[in-house]
Amino acid sequence: MSSVLTTLASLFLASSAFASTETVSLQISVHEWEPQAGDQLLIDTEGNWGYLAHDDGLFIRFPVVTGQRRSVRYIGRYYNATTPAWDWEIKSAHRKGDRVTFGPTGRFLRLYKNGEERTAYGIHGHKDAAQMLAEDDRFRSMGCIIVSENILDTIGEAYEFNGGNLAVKTLYGDPFAVLLSREENGAKTD
Repeated sequence: MSSVLTTLASLFLASSAFASTETVSLQISVHEWEPQAGDQLLIDTEGNWGYLAHDDGLFIRFPVVTGQRRSVRYIGRYYNATTPAWDWEIKSAHRKGDRVTFGPTGRFLRLYKNGEERTAYGIHGHKDAAQMLAEDDRFRSMGCIIVSENILDTIGEAYEFNGGNLAVKTLYGDPFAVLLSREENGAKTD
């Protein structure tokens, strides 16, 4: 979505907030972002966009790189590298020695499926992250979520602020539209 459309959508949603008690989503810049309790990370694996969101609807948006959408042979395994659509939690942070795969700092935020099952998936930088993030086709990882170092800093701050536990949801499609659609469908079945 272009910045003009994002701004127009935000203004429309903000103006409709006066007639509603529901939370309204409004994009802010990464420089305005301060972590809060209850922050959540949403990843759109169709458009390859990440959204770090507060409970009050304020969010930042940033490009991400996700899985290649094909079967790969990597670290002794053969698997489908598509980043799965799951509910996760970041529950641990690590430093990896491989500065090509994990970027200049080697930071790796481990994803736990449904908050319980430790996985090989995580969020990290990459030596070529700037180049990959600038491309239109950002399906380049082996399944993990690759972000820029400054976004990794921001996600890390939210993780630490929330006591070493940050909720993450990966979805195929615009997470706000998908979540809103699920809420509306749930309301109709009640």
